[in-house]
Amino acid sequence: MELRGTGLLLQGYLVLAAAMYFDLGEQEEKCIIEEVPDDMLVTGYFLLEPWDLKTFRDTPHLGVTVTVRDPNHEVVMSKRYGKFSKFTFTTHMSGQHYLCFQTNSTRFSVFAGERLKLHLDVQMGEHSIDRSPDRTKDNLKILEASLSHLIDQMLYITRQQDYQREREESFRQMSEDTNSSVLWWAVVQTSVLLSVGFWQMKRLRDFFISKKLV
Repeated sequence: MELRGTGLLLQGYLVLAAAMYFDLGEQEEKCIIEEVPDDMLVTGYFLLEPWDLKTFRDTPHLGVTVTVRDPNHEVVMSKRYGKFSKFTFTTHMSGQHYLCFQTNSTRFSVFAGERLKLHLDVQMGEHSIDRSPDRTKDNLKILEASLSHLIDQMLYITRQQDYQREREESFRQMSEDTNSSVLWWAVVQTSVLLSVGFWQMKRLRDFFISKKLV
């Protein structure tokens, strides 16, 4: 009963957080791509449920395998979870990270011929403040936790800005290389056209001379 209540609470959180969702089939794997800066804590919350809630039944064996790959397609983490859970990992390089989800059981015959819905919410950096009684016994503890949270958010924003600057520099360099290539290609085309024009003029002049027209 307590576990189901936790699941409903998590489901409510995912909906209120405007999390994305997509469908999954039996043993089907789907991936999303997240642009993440270096040395960033990533936290994901997910909930797996039938696409049609009217067909819902209790299936404790149903779960999800979460696999995370870095920009080099190296596996950062791979772990099996239940129908609803939380996963975390820390990036070691900037770039596109692949978050893949796959149902890890073929025993949900009650869902035969149906699709499953995976709710997902991905957050970057430290987003929560621990307000447990042990850490917030007085106002000083609350202030300390709030300052710590603020510092984490500042670090997250700084890393995002650094990452965007790196991407901007990369795109600028790519644009300059492309412009340079286009310029040289235009020079080559112009040179070829001038050479062909001079050659045609010479051939035409030689033809007139041979025919004694000039």
